Amino acid sequence: MLRRLHHEQPESFAFTPANQAWAEAQITKYPEGRQASAIIPLLWRAQEQEGWLSRPAIETVADMLGMAYIRALEVASFYFMFQLKPTGSVAHIQICGTLSCMICGAEDLVAVCKDVINEKPFELSADGKFTWEEVECLGACTNAPMAQIGKDYYEDLTADGLRKMLADMAAGQVPVPGPQNGRYAAEPLSGLTSLTDHESGKQQYNASAQLATDIGDSIKRIDGTEVPLLTPWLKSGASASAPKPPAEKARPKSAVQQDKAAKAVSKAKPKTEPAAKPAAKEEPAAAVEEKQPEVLTAARDGGADDLKQISGVGPKLEGVLNELGFYHFDQIAKWTDAEVAWVDARLKFKGRIERDGWIAQAAELAKKS
Repeated sequence: MLRRLHHEQPESFAFTPANQAWAEAQITKYPEGRQASAIIPLLWRAQEQEGWLSRPAIETVADMLGMAYIRALEVASFYFMFQLKPTGSVAHIQICGTLSCMICGAEDLVAVCKDVINEKPFELSADGKFTWEEVECLGACTNAPMAQIGKDYYEDLTADGLRKMLADMAAGQVPVPGPQNGRYAAEPLSGLTSLTDHESGKQQYNASAQLATDIGDSIKRIDGTEVPLLTPWLKSGASASAPKPPAEKARPKSAVQQDKAAKAVSKAKPKTEPAAKPAAKEEPAAAVEEKQPEVLTAARDGGADDLKQISGVGPKLEGVLNELGFYHFDQIAKWTDAEVAWVDARLKFKGRIERDGWIAQAAELAKKS
């Protein structure tokens, strides 16, 4: 399936302050120089905020992670969970059309979507409130046919039931997720023969549907007002840029674990063997002293080289390098360790020069130019 950016794009994108803080916290999950690993959660958060991924949103995320725009676009266009066109302001309906659901009536649900929302998938309804698509198996085969709407599953659907559900959502109501035919969860249609505790009435719905009902935000998109999902090493209120604990610091062992470890060692070695001396602590590597490389005030007569040919350098980084005085491959190819440290300190994320092998790439490109 060909996936392209929508022909109409907003002029800009910015995370809300709460989502910006969340995104920055996610970046700290990854080692220095590996921030690009956060691309999927950040794109997902941008989509949750806007309902779809626009070009400015993709490029904003790419800039935050120091990635070339094309790399971020490759991720967004590869995964079908990312919507590259505007979706309904109320909900995007995902109808499962795989075997079990198809046999049990998924085609009737698709017909309702075509009638109520739009004849074509991914196209807005007349009021702009809904879009729909058919998806592959969502893993709720026992409760077929079903659909995913927002965060939750709506199972045991009928055409009439889905039609009413869409009308209720359009009117501002939030339907109860889970089975829609009176089933508690995924028990046989003939009724339970065991695990009947719920029939006491203590809990009206199964745990998933009960939580969604209690919170009441089933089809509400994440906007950052929820309890923030911070990385484990960040204390409440701490800055997302706070350093991680040293990687080599092991989690303390419990007394039981220590006792087991001691017994294992005593069995493996003779009792008369002297205890091994603790290994000497390794001294941390000395920081490389920075040295400014040779820079130019402007490109040479032949014009600047296209630094974007270096893998890992996008338009934004090329602009930063030009501002620092680097216009040509041969300049980058000559950088020493001290000069790399100088440039590294002036880039948004350290470590990318070594990670992507800029110097080796620049040397090869310099030979060809």
